[in-house]
Parts: sequence; structure tokens; C-alpha cells
Amino acid sequence: MNQNIKWQPTLKNKLVKLKPLRHQDFERLYLVASDKLIWEQHPAFDRYKKNVFERFFNKAIETKSAFLIIDAVTEEIVGSSRYYDYNPEEKSVLIGYTFLARKYWGTAFNKSVKTLMINYAFEQGIKNLLFHVGATNFRSQKAVEKLGSVKIKEFTKEDKGVKTQHVEFAINHTDWNK
Repeated sequence: MNQNIKWQPTLKNKLVKLKPLRHQDFERLYLVASDKLIWEQHPAFDRYKKNVFERFFNKAIETKSAFLIIDAVTEEIVGSSRYYDYNPEEKSVLIGYTFLARKYWGTAFNKSVKTLMINYAFEQGIKNLLFHVGATNFRSQKAVEKLGSVKIKEFTKEDKGVKTQHVEFAINHTDWNK
């Protein structure tokens, strides 16, 4: 990630707070992530298992671009999201690895989180935001489409020898500010 951009600011609005993800957040965030149904459409469908989630969490910490999502009213842990794969030449970055507690599904929380992250990225000079979503993760595909993103391609991703189909969505700076 670009050293000139602070990829882990604290962001907030009336609905959510995004705080830098820290090691001490593991147990509280795992309580959310341990819900098997969160991962049922996700390529990493077993991420509800503690050892699998721990690898995911540690990688998120290493990126120095991950957030803990908190309900601004109740202070309840909602989930996590992050920036990744910054490309300075294309002035692009991905937003993803997002998950929310089921009680927040279908509410304004995902849009609120992504709006904070999108606005911040564009304020930093990013021109294109991308989202990679598993091909069978229809809930997440609908969620990023609701943000105004456009499906631009399908691709195969390989992780530790396992190939999964994904879809790429994009929002550019010009369209977001219409």
C-alpha cells in the first residue's frame, strides 16, 4: 500500500464508526465471524472456523488497511472491511473482505461503511475503486451494485492451489460524484 496515503484512518458518520483493526479486536470480531451463515455464499465458506478466521484476521492486520466496523449508536461490533491492492499508476484500490453481522444485513450499514471508504479513497486522489466478489456470493454482488458499481469482468482467482470464480465491479470518481 502507498506510504503517502493513510489507509487506516478513523472514519465515522451517524450510523457507523470505522476504526483501525488491532490485534486486541480478535475475540470480539470472531464472535461476529463465527456465524456460519455469514460465509455460506463466500468462496471461503469455512471462515467461521476459528483457525481459518485467525489466518484471515492476521492477514488483515498485516495490511495496515483494515477496519473494525462499529455501530455508532450501540458501540456493538458489526464486522470488518479493508482496502487492498493499491495501484498508483492506475490510481485504483480495491475495497473488500467485508463482512457484517447478519442482523445488519439489508440495512443501511453496508452502504454507510462503503460510502465512508469510497469518499475517503477519492479524497486521497484515487480515481477507480474496485470490488472483487465471489461468483456465487450473490448478496455481496447485489450490495456493491446498490452502490452504483458496474460489473466489468469475471475472472478466476487462485489461493493456495484452490481456484474460485470471481466478479469485478468498479466505481470511478466521475460517476460517484454525479
